[in-house]
Amino acid sequence: MFLRRRLIAASGLAATSFALPRVAIGQTDQRPSVTIAVQQIANSAALEPLREQSNVGQRAFSFLFETLIMSNLLGKLEPKPGLAESWKRIDDRTVEFSLRKGVKFHNGDELTADDVVFTFSRDRMFGPDYDIASTKTLFTSVLIRDANQGKNLPPEVPAVAKRLFPALEKVEAVDKYTVRFTNRTPDVTLEGRIGRLGSDIISRRAYEEAKSWLDWARAPVSTGPYKVREFQPDQVLVMDAHDDYWGGRPPLRSVRLVVVPEVATRINGLLAGQFDFICDVPPDQIPGIEKNPKFEVLGSTIVNHRITVFDKNHPRLADPRIRQAFTHAIDRQAIVEALWSGRTRVPAGLQWEFYGPMFVENWTVPSFDLAKAKALLKEANYKGDPIPYRLLNNYYTNQVSTAQVLVEMWRQAGLNVQIEMKENWQQVFDTNSPRAVRDWSNSAGFNDPISSIVAQHGPQGQQQQVGEWTNEEMNKLSVALEVETDMQKRRAMFKRMLEICEREDPAYTVLHQNATFTAKRKDIKWKASPSFAMEFRNTNFASN
Repeated sequence: MFLRRRLIAASGLAATSFALPRVAIGQTDQRPSVTIAVQQIANSAALEPLREQSNVGQRAFSFLFETLIMSNLLGKLEPKPGLAESWKRIDDRTVEFSLRKGVKFHNGDELTADDVVFTFSRDRMFGPDYDIASTKTLFTSVLIRDANQGKNLPPEVPAVAKRLFPALEKVEAVDKYTVRFTNRTPDVTLEGRIGRLGSDIISRRAYEEAKSWLDWARAPVSTGPYKVREFQPDQVLVMDAHDDYWGGRPPLRSVRLVVVPEVATRINGLLAGQFDFICDVPPDQIPGIEKNPKFEVLGSTIVNHRITVFDKNHPRLADPRIRQAFTHAIDRQAIVEALWSGRTRVPAGLQWEFYGPMFVENWTVPSFDLAKAKALLKEANYKGDPIPYRLLNNYYTNQVSTAQVLVEMWRQAGLNVQIEMKENWQQVFDTNSPRAVRDWSNSAGFNDPISSIVAQHGPQGQQQQVGEWTNEEMNKLSVALEVETDMQKRRAMFKRMLEICEREDPAYTVLHQNATFTAKRKDIKWKASPSFAMEFRNTNFASN
């Protein structure tokens, strides 16, 4: 039986005061400032998208950075012009962009083609040893924070760059406001890659003038509606309005993201007037918050799935039948109903409907079948040896409660899974003791499986880069999918990838589609995005 966590009693959360938005004192600027309580700002202690490819990073970066092609955060994440006002295909390897004129960086410099070219350079993204022709996996680990010296790129940066752009041949300035991207191979997803997290355009001068890579990463200079004033890792990020923003004067004087790991503390702070918004609200807490008529909770499912990941180097998990047993022992619908109040769903594997012609119809996650799970364990001669399950303390919404439910489900199938609580991602990925099972999530950065199954589980995906899993056929398919232009052939390749990664040689198993919920003061008029990103431009904020 699965018990929902107790709702925080409304009487125990009664607000003692109700604070209006903090308003700037002065003659010239009466815009409000807001404080947003978040679970974390950046796992890597850096505000550099090429190092911080995370859910929490995506939220913080939505204030600071922009790409040539952007997502409509107030719609359905469809692509729209960003720092480029238009673009056109030259051929199946080449895309040309016309930049907006007059766009100002946070330091006052105008954006030009030179900044775009530098953004995608070896100095900033790929590193001096970049080999465009290589398809070998760039093995790396999660670097100890603050360990990077001088202007050297942390090893994760070239690894992420190779993941995002496995065959980028050159980026060249045609003129001051025109940039041309040329791939080594045909690529129907080039526009998607250029518009995703990690392709954010930066100021060349600001990067080159920074004393070290870490100094840059703690105070990056881009074009977003807000700019960094102060960043204290694991504590606070304060951002001021970028009043020369090309999209119009931002509606807020400043934004303050405060790290508050505990859900109850975030909720109490909201109701007491300490915070204006709080993120990552578990569904079972929503009714308690909304009992107070001064507050509301907004949110929805997003383009991200929660998954359980396997390290097949573990002696027990080397046999795919044991990993298959894990996947069949999970009653996913029970988790959705008990822990998510039915506010999300069990999806059709690692894909989303916005893939359009690439969506594989009639695909499902592995069936909940205890008898099959037990039979697989018997065939594999599993004797009940302990299998470690590394876990963070609610980095993901409902993470600990989900893990406890999963361990019980696996126990009923005969799997002896032992939770190991870890403090950070460095400990989760540490190889000094056996790794086996861990939590993760997987997002689609654009509307093609290249952005998800290949980006995270292919030969340059993080799962392979950290040495947890590999599969020869999957890797060949990944390379083939990246260069194939026929959609029917591409969909057939993708279906085969799902068969390998979710059935035959499980790299992961999908638990449910993720959802994110943000609680806020009701007098603030603001719309949530179907994403971890938060939209605070001038069309999406008003206060009474």
